[in-house]
Amino acid sequence: MDANSGQVIAASNPDMHSEPASLTKLMTAFVVFHALKDHVIQLDEPVTISAKAWRMGGSRMFANVGSKVSVDDLLQGMIVQSGNDAAVALAEKVGGTEGTFVELMNKYAQELGLRDTHYVDASGLTNNPEHYVSARDLAILSRAIITEFPDYYHKFFAEKEFTWDKITQQNRVSLLFTDPGVDGLKTGYTEKAGYCMVVSALRNNTRLIAVVMGTPSEKARAVDDEALLNYGFNFFEDHLLYAAGTEITKIRAWKGAGGYVPVGVTRDLYVTIPKGSYSQLHASQNTPAGLVAPISAGTVAGEIDVSLDGKSLVKAQLYALQAVPEGNIFRRMFDSIRLLFVKK
Repeated sequence: MDANSGQVIAASNPDMHSEPASLTKLMTAFVVFHALKDHVIQLDEPVTISAKAWRMGGSRMFANVGSKVSVDDLLQGMIVQSGNDAAVALAEKVGGTEGTFVELMNKYAQELGLRDTHYVDASGLTNNPEHYVSARDLAILSRAIITEFPDYYHKFFAEKEFTWDKITQQNRVSLLFTDPGVDGLKTGYTEKAGYCMVVSALRNNTRLIAVVMGTPSEKARAVDDEALLNYGFNFFEDHLLYAAGTEITKIRAWKGAGGYVPVGVTRDLYVTIPKGSYSQLHASQNTPAGLVAPISAGTVAGEIDVSLDGKSLVKAQLYALQAVPEGNIFRRMFDSIRLLFVKK
């Protein structure tokens, strides 16, 4: 997946339900990042490690029961060391209980449009068949982490090792050590899930996200992810078609103080295409004959569709980029008459 455009470059069974193992912690991090953004918690805020968190098996940061660990350190313990104890401690801090936190996880999954994802815990250390994700959903979630929380992404996911209580553990994302463009995200493993890994890499101002699930070994997941990245970078490129807030076209502002209103996109619009095919792109606009004043900035004003060889690549809504107040009484009367002859 191209992180800018969100377009999928290559896929095999992208919507198949898979056990995520520790890739669950990507959503745990996403929910915690939202709690930080909303000032529900602070990075330097201490968290008391519960007996439940301390008893977690599998990979751990080895936080002692009853000890106080900052949110910052717990995030490092969860993301870098893949600590199940850190994941539960963070879930209890944000949600009060892990169960309430899981409800938040599923709420955010729904808001992101993750149609093939459902969580039952915050760590991924479960054998519950109702705990599943898809490769496509993991790519969408990873893109959301990168775009919505770039500071947290670069702070935590690119760390190659973390030391807690004199125990140093390396990041399990092996491509962080072998591919200079890779700067995150996460691995997962259980016997049932196999070896899984989601990575993101930046090369020549293009960022890609690669997801592999259920491979037989650590080496296999690294080889497969690297192959996906190389394929995407070698044969595709992304382009910024329209910057947010710039005029793409203008439409009539009926009964308005100005004759026209500029319309455009409110978010940068990117497209991902095979290298060398930029000149073959075609953009078509579907806009109304006009809007009737008063017009608020942000009013929906049509759609733009960008295609290549007759295949639609990206569609985006167009919005009024500025407000247009009502015109004087003569303008309103004149346009009222003209509107009788305009095709709707």
